[in-house]
Amino acid sequence: MSLLEWIAPEPNLALEGEGVRLRPPRRKDYSEWAALRQASRGFLQPWEPTWAPDELSLVSFQRRLTAWRRGRELDQMYAFFVYRKADGALTGGVTLNNVRRGVAQTATVGYWSGQTTARNGHTLAAVKTLIPFAFGPLGLHRLEAACLPTNDASGNLLLKAGFTEEGYAKAYLKINGDWRDHRLFGLVSRGVSRGRPREGLPG
Repeated sequence: MSLLEWIAPEPNLALEGEGVRLRPPRRKDYSEWAALRQASRGFLQPWEPTWAPDELSLVSFQRRLTAWRRGRELDQMYAFFVYRKADGALTGGVTLNNVRRGVAQTATVGYWSGQTTARNGHTLAAVKTLIPFAFGPLGLHRLEAACLPTNDASGNLLLKAGFTEEGYAKAYLKINGDWRDHRLFGLVSRGVSRGRPREGLPG
């Protein structure tokens, strides 16, 4: 994977997992993304920041694409949409956020799933696919994640993906308009941290 492919508006990258395929979002994904998010609004909103009035507009999606692309350029964030291999349907998304280099070499894992595709193993498979990408090509040493104490499905997903529950943070993130407590999880690479991503990736 060359640097030019990574910083292109629609990078040529795909990660293959068990029953799922991950790739960066593209402009042509808007309609399917907006439809899935709209159909899942009541399902997703309790676990996410408050949606903006134009949350599902094309302009909002374009802003997201710009932010995701800029995040790749700065080696700060890597966003992927998750597709079901069986029929190519969009099932959700997974991200590596807040990439920190230097002595940390860590990032935060985030994910979401459409209501109709939840609890079918696609998001778990996506997180499991993201982990070797983070510890391999990106050269990270540690991954972090968090979920609301009431979100048992998310907590169980992280444990199944190999994360360890490490603590509890009061008023950690503002979710659906309120500062909410979160359970904290971590996963450390079992290999030797190289401290830098492999040649050809931004670093």
